[in-house]
Amino acid sequence: MGGRLEGKVALITGSGRGQGEAEARLFAEEGARVVVSDIDRHAAEAVASSIGERAIAISLDVTDANAWSGAITSTTTAFGGLDILVNNAGIGIPPRLIEEETTEEHRLIIDINLHGVWLGMRSAIPVMTERGGGSIVNISSIDGLVGVAGMTSYTASKFAVTGMTKSVALEVGRRGIRVNSIHPGVIETPMVALAPPEVHLRLGEILDRQAIPRMGTPKEVAYLALFLASDESSYCTGSSFVIDGGHIAGPYRDDFTR
Repeated sequence: MGGRLEGKVALITGSGRGQGEAEARLFAEEGARVVVSDIDRHAAEAVASSIGERAIAISLDVTDANAWSGAITSTTTAFGGLDILVNNAGIGIPPRLIEEETTEEHRLIIDINLHGVWLGMRSAIPVMTERGGGSIVNISSIDGLVGVAGMTSYTASKFAVTGMTKSVALEVGRRGIRVNSIHPGVIETPMVALAPPEVHLRLGEILDRQAIPRMGTPKEVAYLALFLASDESSYCTGSSFVIDGGHIAGPYRDDFTR
C-alpha cells in the first residue's frame, strides 16, 4: 500500500465504473477509506466489495439534494469525516447540432454535469470545514476549455464546472479547502465504448492527429486525481489540469513526426 492518502476519507461520485471506479481503487490502494457512490447501487456494491474493508457503497443520484445529505451522513457515520470529494459523475449524448438537441436532453446534461457538481461541493464544504480542510476534485473536460461543434449542451456544462471550480476555490481557500478541476480528453471508458460507429470513426481521425495518438486510460486520470487529492498538491487550487494526450495543444502533428 502506497500511503499517499493514508488517514483520509474520500467520496467519489459515479464510481461504479469507468474513471470513478479507477479512482476508487487507486485511492484505496493509497490508504484512503473510500465511499463508492453511483446511481447504480449494484455497480457501486460490486466495486466496494472487491476493494474490501476500506470501502463502502452507497446509491447516489447527484441531482438530488436530499440524496447528497444522505451521502454525507453515510460517509461521516462510516468513517468519521470527509477529506476528499471527487465529482466524477457525468453524462453526454451523441454529437448533434443545437437545433437537433431536445430540451429534455439539454436539461438532463445540465442537471447532472453542472447541478450535480454544485450540489456536491455545497454538501461537502461544511463537513470539510469542520475537519479543518480538504480537497475537492471536479471532473470537467477539455470541452470545458474549448468549444466543440455538435456538443453545445455538454460543452456548456463542462465550462460551467471550470468556472465554478475557480469561484469556489476563492471562497474556501482560507478554510484549508482546495478546489481544482481535471480536464480529460478522449478516455477509454464504458461511455465512449457505447458511442455509435460514426462517433468512433470521428474519434479515430481525431486521435491520429494528437501528439500521443491513442485514448487515455481511466487509471491515467485517476493518478492525476490522486495528486490533487493528496497533500502533494497543497499549493494548487482554482486550477485546471489537462490530461488529453496533447489534444488541445494544437490541431495537427507535423508530417515528420509520423
